[in-house]
Amino acid sequence: MANDKTTDSAQGNTNDANARVQELIKFVKIKEKPVELTGHYEVPCIKPDSFIDVKPQLLSSVEQLQRLGYPTAGLIPDWKEVFLKKMDEILKKYRSVKLFLDICVRCGACTDKCHYFIGTADPRNMPVARAELMRKVYRRYFTWQGKLFGSKFVNGSDLSEELLAVWYTYFYQCSECRRCAVFCPYGIDTAEITMAAREILNSVGLVQKYMHEIIDKAQTIGNNLGMQQNAIVNALEFVQDELQETTEIPDIQVPIDVEGADVLFVTPSADFFASPHIESLYGYAKVFHQAGISWTMSTHASEGGNFGLFVHNYGHMKKINKRIWEAARDLKVKRVIGGECGHMWRVLSSYSNTMFGPFDWLDSRYPRPQHICEFTLDLLNRGALKIDKTANDEFVVTMHDSCQVARGLEMGGTEFGQFEIPRGVIRGVCNRFEDMPENTIRERTFCCGAGQGLLGDDMIATRVKGAIPRMQAYSYAKREKGVNFVALICAICKAQLSKMFPTYGIPMEEVGGIHQLVGRAIVLGAKEGI
Repeated sequence: MANDKTTDSAQGNTNDANARVQELIKFVKIKEKPVELTGHYEVPCIKPDSFIDVKPQLLSSVEQLQRLGYPTAGLIPDWKEVFLKKMDEILKKYRSVKLFLDICVRCGACTDKCHYFIGTADPRNMPVARAELMRKVYRRYFTWQGKLFGSKFVNGSDLSEELLAVWYTYFYQCSECRRCAVFCPYGIDTAEITMAAREILNSVGLVQKYMHEIIDKAQTIGNNLGMQQNAIVNALEFVQDELQETTEIPDIQVPIDVEGADVLFVTPSADFFASPHIESLYGYAKVFHQAGISWTMSTHASEGGNFGLFVHNYGHMKKINKRIWEAARDLKVKRVIGGECGHMWRVLSSYSNTMFGPFDWLDSRYPRPQHICEFTLDLLNRGALKIDKTANDEFVVTMHDSCQVARGLEMGGTEFGQFEIPRGVIRGVCNRFEDMPENTIRERTFCCGAGQGLLGDDMIATRVKGAIPRMQAYSYAKREKGVNFVALICAICKAQLSKMFPTYGIPMEEVGGIHQLVGRAIVLGAKEGI
């Protein structure tokens, strides 16, 4: 009987803990108004807890949670034990995380570099303060001083439901864009800490809804939008019909599942129909057609985006990425090319090789995946595409550097290729190009405000505030240089900015992809210089 009472009591405490944390992180719909566009962003005076009420929704579908391998009933009974076990596992597995927790000296170099701090003024959105949430637990439970003398001695934090709620709040107000790391004299990558924190939260049963619904659809159906194969075929056939009708070229195609094609082309599923994404799909098809290169898309690998990256879960990332390499082998292609998507390109280029490579069965001239901008610029430089730049003369174009491309990897095997190759394509198809202010582009680019799983409508307040630096930089270029179009190479940036531009009083039509511009300028017809 004594044991039964203990069990009942423990269960009661557990249920209380779950109920308490569910109440603390309950989703509340919050509206935020855009600021006036002056052309300049300012570092705000701090407003403690100004954004503590903004939290993403939790995933509650038992079926989806089971498929993803997470707890299904909210906070688990032994959550403190599992939390520390997972954190210990991460510290041993990813030595970089432990290093980042050890070496920060709180110099403050990162404090005013985060777009979410600039937008919200909440001091916990300073990268150093966000990382400090994990660092305090680290000092309390993973240093000998903390273990012996407790949290007060080491300025640590004891685990509590309140601490979990703060973690869930502020580690989902980070888009893992890594701008803070550029300015850190020690190279501390706060994005790695955010990803580790999200993995720990998932392990105890606090699973964010938006991102994991997408991961589940990508793993079970094959793409982020949950489109069945017949729907994909219908969508791509519609694109092909539109192309043939508008170009009056009957043999221009959007091939699907063609065995023996030279190129497997993968791109975010948003490109299949959503605007402005689909305009780039038209551009890709025109480039392949004019270059005379056989290509195909795949109904099996119908998604380039990979949200597994956002939650630090290599299992999810690998499952999603696996479809691309299965399709490449099954269709016996010689090379793989990726479309306009920041995190897709990072996973495809940086992680595929260790997960599924080496790709020694591809054409030896293309031993790794290529970016579509790299592919198109090569054709432009060789004179293989006939271009009429005047087709884009109504635009003064600028470029927003996607954070995952700008700070995550290189492009084309050349120094600064991730900056110069996309700009080279734009200059190759447009007469007028102007950069935004130097401190907002290239490696110092600001995130669009919705990366890494924050694109859901439940995070609209964060999106409006996080977009402020980019919107101010664009408004400056618009006012001073006459810019009226921002070219992008990221599906998330396209989705975010096409919503934020009207929010800030700028027409949505000023947002588009680089291959939207290519598609407008390319002159289809006789092959040249292939």
